[in-house]
Amino acid sequence: MNLLSVGASYRTADVGTLERLTIGDGDVPELLAKLVKQPYVNEAAVVSTCNRVEVYAAVTGFHGGLADVCNVLSEISGINATELAGHLYVHYDEAAVLHSFRVSSGLDSMVVGESQILGQIRDAYHAASEADTAGRLLHELMQQALRVGKRAHAETGIDKAGQSVVTAALDVAESHLGDLTGRKALVIGAGAMGALSVATLTRAGVGPLKITNRSADRADRLAEAYGATAVPYDQLDAALAEADLVITATASTLPVLDRARLQAAAPLVVLDLAVPRDVAPDAGDIDGVTVIDIDSLAGSRRTQPADAETAAVEQIVTGEVEHFLGWLRGADIAPTVAALRNRAEDVVSAELRKLYSRRSEFSEEQRADVSRTLHRVVQQLLHSPTVRVRQLAAEPGGDQYAALLRELFDLDVPHATQADAVPEIGAQE
Repeated sequence: MNLLSVGASYRTADVGTLERLTIGDGDVPELLAKLVKQPYVNEAAVVSTCNRVEVYAAVTGFHGGLADVCNVLSEISGINATELAGHLYVHYDEAAVLHSFRVSSGLDSMVVGESQILGQIRDAYHAASEADTAGRLLHELMQQALRVGKRAHAETGIDKAGQSVVTAALDVAESHLGDLTGRKALVIGAGAMGALSVATLTRAGVGPLKITNRSADRADRLAEAYGATAVPYDQLDAALAEADLVITATASTLPVLDRARLQAAAPLVVLDLAVPRDVAPDAGDIDGVTVIDIDSLAGSRRTQPADAETAAVEQIVTGEVEHFLGWLRGADIAPTVAALRNRAEDVVSAELRKLYSRRSEFSEEQRADVSRTLHRVVQQLLHSPTVRVRQLAAEPGGDQYAALLRELFDLDVPHATQADAVPEIGAQE
């Protein structure tokens, strides 16, 4: 079994493409079920955020697995497979492990060091577990990715400034509005990003602060927690007219702020952190209205700070990748070792049957003694070689030992010898 990650992010796709790839929480189980029904995909997990959509899969072949994942992404997004390929990045085996650990530690984030990705990976892992699409490989990968991310934040200062997409957006807003202290602000949406926005605005001294959400209860709870004011959703236009700054981060599949609504609220700075976007595409050129969305942030140098702490995180990631690969190589040889032991047991059993057919005078006690002795001899003969081969398999290049065992003893291990299951050693897919 091999590990494959396929995805699109702010690095490879514009927000329009990410919108089409976006997967709502309610659609994740169906997508996971569709992925594991593909011929080459045995396990699957999906990470979907405002600026990335990634599939992690355990596959029985690189080319077949990649085609399966791409076909499913093409189907759900409605993007032609050829066009979609231009926006995707692909990582395989070691590179997939490295990528997942860099993502979990915040190194691949739009705002380096942001910690929200840990919660998003945790949600992806829980969804895959509940859908029963995470097997041994993805369980281990996701658990270790979460652990690596926690290490990065606990052992370095990569997130010491509390960086997030919201802080980056506020930096851009400040270049338009000046000092944000005391500015009237409105947050639309009370989900995870909305809550982060409220917390960040409060720390920055922005206010008075209002919150609105389709579900009034969530807005009320969030407002109470931060000393803000909850506004009924049907009073959105009035709240917009009073605001200097708006952060919108809803889960709506349709625009929340259309051209007419924004024209009536000008002047205004809008931070659209939703994917799909909350601001209508034709509302970006209104006099007095500045719209900052994910595309704007991706192009801003504020979202790519130079941070000396990243070197320490990279060192953690490098060590953890090697540790995981050692586990993976050991796990890969386990079926081969098991097949070798089964072969030995089969040989002993066959020889015992032949012996007993010739020596019918053996009593049951004698037969049991002979059987125990032969099995013990075989176990002792195999013990040291199998322990040693597990140790060797955990070292770089260790997958060769499993292949040698299969060849020497003509072992039939499922999935171990498929033509494109393992690229040539040293090759980079």
